[in-house]
Amino acid sequence: MQPEKVKSGWGSSQKLAPYLFIMPFILSFLLFFSYPLVKAVVMSFQSVLPGEIRFVGWANYEKLMNKDFFTALYNNTRYTFWTLLVLIPLPLVLAVFLNAKMMKARNWFRASLFIPALTSIVVAGIIFRLVFSELDGAIMNSFVHLFGASSKKWLLDPTLSMFALVFLATWRWAGINMLYFLSALQGIPRELYESAEIDGAGTMGKFFKITVPLLKPISVYVLTITIYGGYAMFTESYMLWGSRGSPQNIGLTMVGYIYQQGFQYFDLGFGSTVGLTLLGITLIASLVQLKLFGLFKREE
Repeated sequence: MQPEKVKSGWGSSQKLAPYLFIMPFILSFLLFFSYPLVKAVVMSFQSVLPGEIRFVGWANYEKLMNKDFFTALYNNTRYTFWTLLVLIPLPLVLAVFLNAKMMKARNWFRASLFIPALTSIVVAGIIFRLVFSELDGAIMNSFVHLFGASSKKWLLDPTLSMFALVFLATWRWAGINMLYFLSALQGIPRELYESAEIDGAGTMGKFFKITVPLLKPISVYVLTITIYGGYAMFTESYMLWGSRGSPQNIGLTMVGYIYQQGFQYFDLGFGSTVGLTLLGITLIASLVQLKLFGLFKREE
């Protein structure tokens, strides 16, 4: 009878062990994601002001129909569009070059392109604010002077300020996306390229008929995180314009609007409403692009 008891106890331990291993994740998920999400949903139906909490129904959602909200949404959408246009093809091309055997100093270029990702965005934001200053001696104005153009007020113009934001995003994230593509490229068998060469395929033919199709999963992943990063952008804008905000809200973002309403105007109820709306927008955008790329289809 004693061996049976030991065996029974060992079996119970085996069943319990997986739950113990995942318990830290479950607790952190419930504590740092599920609870704040549920709390935000409740607060979105409340007026949460200093010393006053009361339910207001759908009033916060009706309050969303204002100029500042649509300005922030428009700015984020423009920013996301331009970052998608830059941060997918550019890192892909860089990864292809760095994956080539004939490329010299590959490790040096990889490290150089990845270093910006390790730099504090606060420090980078301060430096870029000086780079895009309206002073004649600023780096960007000195650069345009070489072509005979006059000094620009980079952070006071809607178009030029968007260029500054996208330039900062490219400097910071191109290296990371490049590593994603580079790791996927190194998983493509060389035999495929050799077979294509035997069949007479050129460099562009191999790129579009072998490289691009086989990089589809990682391309969709990069696309997804770029969409999320575009709509979640805040620190870059905050560092370029500071706590006072940008002129005519040309740098106002969705997260910046949440910060403004929740922590500057102390309206946490409305801030929660904006946050949930942003969550819904990013979720819908991600689901649409996943549907378009056919990732919900069952593989045959």
